[in-house]
Amino acid sequence: MRHGTLVSEDGARRYPVREFIPRFVPESNYADSFGMQWQRFRQTQLDSFSGRPISAERFWKTTAWRSVELNDAWVLDAGCGAGRFAEVALDAGAKVVALDYSSAVDACLQNLGERPRLHVVQGDIYALPFAPRSFAFVYSLGVLQHTPDVARAFAALPPLLAPGGRLCVDFYELSWKSTLLPKYWLRPFTRRMPKAQLFALCERLVPRLLPLSRAMSRVPFIGRTLRRVVPVANHEGTLPLSPSQLREWALLDTFDWLAPQYDKPQTAATVRRWLEKSGLEDPQVLKAGHLTARGTESHATRH
Repeated sequence: MRHGTLVSEDGARRYPVREFIPRFVPESNYADSFGMQWQRFRQTQLDSFSGRPISAERFWKTTAWRSVELNDAWVLDAGCGAGRFAEVALDAGAKVVALDYSSAVDACLQNLGERPRLHVVQGDIYALPFAPRSFAFVYSLGVLQHTPDVARAFAALPPLLAPGGRLCVDFYELSWKSTLLPKYWLRPFTRRMPKAQLFALCERLVPRLLPLSRAMSRVPFIGRTLRRVVPVANHEGTLPLSPSQLREWALLDTFDWLAPQYDKPQTAATVRRWLEKSGLEDPQVLKAGHLTARGTESHATRH
């Protein structure tokens, strides 16, 4: 159904379907910057577009799942963006429900809509439109720290796991080093700017700041630390990208640093407490690129 309305069984609630996507949230919301971002950079981080397995490597390293396990399994991508990780799960044969609060869902559908195992939903992590115990795998990578209440957002995910189902989420880590990052000095100003104005500013400044960051990175011994003082995302030496791709990723990620309304890094102790409270078995909190939490739903019935 390209356009229509979903109606609850009791007729009390009605939700629009626009461009094949059920919409359970207001058209404009706190995640607007992500909608704008992923419309502008719709294909940038897709492995099928970049020609590099960057998203796949991050996905498998972070989750520690095996491709064969996802085949024909129901998987929830909570915070799908333009679909960079949904593409990886689909390639493994999963049936993927790709959910996002922002209009990034439109970019995801444009990118991956020809995949029959993809189901795109615009929804709120605090009011998820899914029955409990619906998914064999649930992941949310690089998303939860951008929600108003990170603990509540995390707590919404374990109840969706089927018996034996597995969860993986990751966060920016809160540490003394992270507090020194220039994006956190700038965000009190930039997150209040009109997003189109901020993006135009990034377009002007990133081409000037990126060479400066590169020059600083070449200072012996302290270069990799020194370049962090320049407020630009510099992936040179860390991601196998061409010069043009490095410039595009720098613009994307610099805007991504500065634009979100919320950005709340977490400590390992806090994440471990949430994971233990969830009741998931085999809880793990570790560094796998970002601060990562994993757990498995018991085969017993939740009460």
